Amino acid sequence: MNDALRAALAESGHSIESLAGLVGVDRKTVARWLNHDHIPHPRHREAAAGVLHRPIGDIWPDTSRRREPVWFRPWQEIERDAVSLRSYQSVVLPGLLQTEAYARAVLVGADVIARSDIERHLASRLARQSILNREDPPRFTAVVDEAVLRRPVGGRATMREQVNALIAICEAPHVRVHVVPATVGAYAGLNGPFVIAVGAEQQIAGYLDNQLQGEVVTGTKDITAILAAWENVRGEALSHWQSVDLLTEMAETWT
Repeated sequence: MNDALRAALAESGHSIESLAGLVGVDRKTVARWLNHDHIPHPRHREAAAGVLHRPIGDIWPDTSRRREPVWFRPWQEIERDAVSLRSYQSVVLPGLLQTEAYARAVLVGADVIARSDIERHLASRLARQSILNREDPPRFTAVVDEAVLRRPVGGRATMREQVNALIAICEAPHVRVHVVPATVGAYAGLNGPFVIAVGAEQQIAGYLDNQLQGEVVTGTKDITAILAAWENVRGEALSHWQSVDLLTEMAETWT
């Protein structure tokens, strides 16, 4: 727990509700800030520290020590505060659904990260997955191309473990996985992967990945285009349970 924030609330006489109202966020957002590993957006950190009359560093000390790359931090903060996440992947599985072995194989195979930094990046990726296990997880919907599930990332044993892990998490009520079958021809997903996040205040942000680093987009035209792409890829995908049946068949092929 973030004991410094808890103490600041008690000393100031503020409650989670009153701080949320003054900062302009949802009550659940402030409640998540009480988790030690949940860092608010910079503008929310500044506003909360002002309300509590405490230096930012006293409540959230040295956030620069975090393990993720600097360019990824804005998206990670959006991801942590999201109430809904929609992810489309055409090349690899979403990071939030990757097993440790699969994630390591992806990071090593990409060959853009120094080998000495692989474990640090791996730890950061696996730590992000905790948002799907918290008490109030976001609704997470993933659409993946069938080719992703047939590529032997890490070898047969790694793929067998990964596909079985996908089948298991599909049982969670807040997780939905949809597969675009190989029989589908050209569709919007061929233009590349993306993620759509919806925050507690219904604000929408998108994330686009590339060979060097990711890009967060919030402009109206960009969001409209990404939402249209989502409707296209979701429309071409199998239903959740049809996808689970396909995953079950695929697990057998990796034995």
